[in-house]
Amino acid sequence: MFNALVLTQEEKLTQANVCQISEADLPEGEVLVDVACSSLNYKDGLAVTGVGRIIRNFPMVPGIDFAGTVLESSDERYKAGDKVILTGWGVGENHWGGLAEKARVKADWLVPMPANCDAAKAMQIGTAGLTAMLCVQALQQAGIKPNDGDVLVTGASGGVGSVAVTLLAQLGYRVVASSGRVEQNGTLLTKLGASEVIERSELEIDSRPLEKQRWAGVVDTVGNKVLATALAQMQYGGAAAICGLAGGFALPTTVMPFILRGVNLLGVDSVSCPFEKRQTAWEDVLKLLPASYYQDACETIALAQVPEFAQRIIKGQVTGRVLVKL
Repeated sequence: MFNALVLTQEEKLTQANVCQISEADLPEGEVLVDVACSSLNYKDGLAVTGVGRIIRNFPMVPGIDFAGTVLESSDERYKAGDKVILTGWGVGENHWGGLAEKARVKADWLVPMPANCDAAKAMQIGTAGLTAMLCVQALQQAGIKPNDGDVLVTGASGGVGSVAVTLLAQLGYRVVASSGRVEQNGTLLTKLGASEVIERSELEIDSRPLEKQRWAGVVDTVGNKVLATALAQMQYGGAAAICGLAGGFALPTTVMPFILRGVNLLGVDSVSCPFEKRQTAWEDVLKLLPASYYQDACETIALAQVPEFAQRIIKGQVTGRVLVKL
C-alpha cells in the first residue's frame, strides 16, 4: 500500500483526500514508476478544486507530471532502476497521475532523465518549465533576436511565466514582465532577469486594432484581452508564442496585426509534444536555467498540502514553481 491524492465527486463537488491505495488499483501501462517528486501546476489546481471541470471520470489521481525510478517495465526501452520524467499526455486528467507514490503509465509517455538532472530539479522545471522552453524556442525559430526589441512575458509570476522570464534573460533578451501582483512579486521578477515589470491592468484594456508598436516578441500564458492588447502592440514582423488561458480562452482581436504588421501567432503545446522535441527542450532548459532560479522561484510542499495550494494557485496566490515531494 502507498499514499496517493485521490479525487472523488459527491453531489457534483470534487473531494480531494490522501488515501492508501495498492498497485492493483493503478491503471494499465507498460511501466511502473516509484514517484519521487511531482509538482503543482495551474491545471492541477483546476482539477483538485473542481473549478475547471478538468476531470470527467472519478476516482482520479491528479498530477500532470512526475519524476522517479522505474520499478517494473514490459517495454524494452526502460528497465528497473532507470530514472524517468513524465509530463503531459493527459496524465492526471484521463489517466491516474503523479500525485501518488507510484504510477503506472505507457512507455511512450516517458522521457529518460538527463544526466545533469535529478527528480527534484526535474519537477522544479516540470510541465511549466518545459512549456516555457518550447515558447522560447518558438520565438527563436521565428527569427526573434535579442537586439530586435523588448519581449513581453504575461502571467510572469506563474510557473510558465517565471521560467520564461529567466530563460529569455539568460539568452540576452530585454524582458518586460507583466503581473497582476507587481507589488508582491516585482522584486523576484527583477531578480529572475526582467528589465521592467508592468501591471497586468496595462494590458487588460479594450485595445484598438493597432496600438503603438512595442514588442518584438511575446510569451503569453493569459489569453483574452491581455493577449489581444499585446498583439495590437506588436512590432512589425514580431511573434507571439501562446500557451495558456489563465485569463480566459477568448481572443477579442482583429486580423490587423497579422496582415498589416506581419505578426506571427505561434501556438505552443507541451501535452502531445513529440519525443525528440521534448528531449531537446529538456536538454536546453537544463543548460539555461541558473542555480539561482531553483533557489529563488521554487518552494516545496508535502502531498497533504496539495489541496490547500490548489486553492491558492487558482486564485493567483502562488508564485513560481511548487515542488511536491512524495
